[in-house]
Amino acid sequence: MRVAVLGASPNKERYSNKAVLALRAHGHEVVPVNPTQATIEGLTVAKTLSAIKGPVDTVTVYVGPQHIGGLIPEIVALNPKRVIINPGAESDELIKGLKAANIPYEEACTLVLLRTGQF
Repeated sequence: MRVAVLGASPNKERYSNKAVLALRAHGHEVVPVNPTQATIEGLTVAKTLSAIKGPVDTVTVYVGPQHIGGLIPEIVALNPKRVIINPGAESDELIKGLKAANIPYEEACTLVLLRTGQF
């Protein structure tokens, strides 16, 4: 499964970094997305979602609601099979955009989904 981690961080204390590592450990192809980084955990970073070439199965969101508005059109254009909205990233605006585009989503923790076999 190809997973874009929106808001990926090089900081090992951040949950988005832990998600990059856990997704790779579970055998997923990970595309970190961060406009200010070149690599995260040895992976080439996409500066934007629109820079990702090819299909994406899941976008897992680690961007706070105060910063997500401008990213919603990129998520919709990417047309992932689903979006995971992690704790702290909950956004009515994002949910409205996903519903309008008929993109399935869940408000859940990627790390918990992986640990419990529900990813």
